[in-house]
Amino acid sequence: MSFIKKDIKELQLNPFTKIGSEWMLLTGGKPGSFNTMTASWGQLGVLWNRNVLTCYIRPNRYTYGFVEDGEYLTASFFSEEHRKALAFCGSHSGRDCDKAAETGLVPAELDGCVTFEQAELVFVLRKLYQYDITESGFVTDDDIPGSTYRSDSEPYHRAYICEITGVYEKKD
Repeated sequence: MSFIKKDIKELQLNPFTKIGSEWMLLTGGKPGSFNTMTASWGQLGVLWNRNVLTCYIRPNRYTYGFVEDGEYLTASFFSEEHRKALAFCGSHSGRDCDKAAETGLVPAELDGCVTFEQAELVFVLRKLYQYDITESGFVTDDDIPGSTYRSDSEPYHRAYICEITGVYEKKD
């Protein structure tokens, strides 16, 4: 399986569907030492005159350390046939299992980063800025902290604003 590099301006996608409903795998690390996790939170847009994706990772997730330690990561999107694999990657820790082996996802390298051969669309991301979400930052009384961060085992997320340095689509 191979990928073809695309111009980001050619993409036709709905970020609310692509991220929120179809999900993505965020993968940090390098070939041979990486971890991936499923994410359904994120934004696509333009900031600081750059095309960016903002993603969120809790510090207790195994992937967090890989993303923290590196400059780059990937956001990979899949067809519906891989929904079970994404569900597995979102409910199991790479500390306890080999997610690729368990799901049948085949690691692939793009621009020195890890994605998976089965991905339909991949963004190679370079971290530009990070910040921690805190309870004091909420300005509404919608009870987002109480409904989202219910215990110490569900810590607040770190946000990563990442420049999209490469866009790749599966080449058949």
